[in-house]
Amino acid sequence: MNPYQLASRAADELRYMSGVSSYDVAVVLGSGWREGAEALGEPTSEVSTSSLTGFVAPTVAGHEGHILSLNVAGRNVALVAGRVHLYEGNSASQVVHPVRTVIAAGAKKIVLTNACGGIDPTKGPGTVVVIRDHVNLTATSPMEGASPPEGYGSRFVDLTDLYSARLRALVRDAAPQLSDGVYAGFRGPHYETPAEVAMARTMGATLVGMSTVLEAIAARHLGAEVLGLSLVSNLAAGVSSGPLNHLEVLEAGQAAASGLGALLAQLVPLL
Repeated sequence: MNPYQLASRAADELRYMSGVSSYDVAVVLGSGWREGAEALGEPTSEVSTSSLTGFVAPTVAGHEGHILSLNVAGRNVALVAGRVHLYEGNSASQVVHPVRTVIAAGAKKIVLTNACGGIDPTKGPGTVVVIRDHVNLTATSPMEGASPPEGYGSRFVDLTDLYSARLRALVRDAAPQLSDGVYAGFRGPHYETPAEVAMARTMGATLVGMSTVLEAIAARHLGAEVLGLSLVSNLAAGVSSGPLNHLEVLEAGQAAASGLGALLAQLVPLL
């Protein structure tokens, strides 16, 4: 079964188990964002991803595998909690399977959130940055392999407007305090070296992390509009004088939870 058939089957299962016939918006919750998402309201259903075709279990602390359904301002919203990563031993297709599934279940607007390292010292921990563009340094793509089947777009997908200019304009009008930046996606799981961060800065990146880029490509290929939101959880290697650790990422998310929740509650109804 090809990745698109897997996603279609999982979408049918999700619709059946959640009782939601079609979604409008999906939000992929990165480290620290799950707590904030509670501000969107009480879920109408919670489906374990282990019960859906093609999903693999997350192995990272703070990433539980569930898809929560909510109704926000008349929109059916899927919250994807339980992102998986390349560094867990997964393929690019497995990493993007949750995004392909929620799009197959109707979502045409995808919000990708993450916790990341900041390259710009003026945007310290707790700052939310809107992703304007990305640099894919993972050495892979969800479009690798066989051509998509008939009925799907070419694997040579145009990424000119990958992070939707229309959605970014909506965010800019609603939350003018947010700046934008360029996200460099590394494979991980080790943190970047100071030299790698300097390389990313030279390439134009202001954020570094280990997620998001493959999901964005897969979503754009399927015709969805993509909005990326990064929470700076720490300053990147060489920018900060201290050591880096994953606990710091989780703590930063917990500390920023109320602000993240208010931001999501403000933005999701606009999408």
